[in-house]
Amino acid sequence: MSSLEAEQPRIYKLLPILNSKEKIENLLSYGTTEELLVLPLAVGESFPDWKYAQNICLRLADHPSDKVRANACLGLAYVARTKQRLEKHLVKPILLRELRCQTEFRWRIEDAINDINHCLKWHLVHKS
Repeated sequence: MSSLEAEQPRIYKLLPILNSKEKIENLLSYGTTEELLVLPLAVGESFPDWKYAQNICLRLADHPSDKVRANACLGLAYVARTKQRLEKHLVKPILLRELRCQTEFRWRIEDAINDINHCLKWHLVHKS
């Protein structure tokens, strides 16, 4: 953590409830980076269609920002926790890719993998 980050207090906010595919698609197309950081967490937490939520997270996992990609992985963990479902053949390669590629947010990917392993009884492992 940089000294600048250490000086700024974290402000926790409730995640928005996104229940409209139109609004979600609009955010994907026109949202700011800050909005895209929250999007996978919000859909993972509260969107009723697990597969659509999963697919939003997978789309965001290809974003140029490391932070957005890390939150996309965490969004997948939210889907696993709230819906008890994910498609392993789609999710596993993304998580392992981000685990290899991420440096600053690697801890977030590890947390997501641990949560998914716990919620879905998967055994995704990684070497440190």
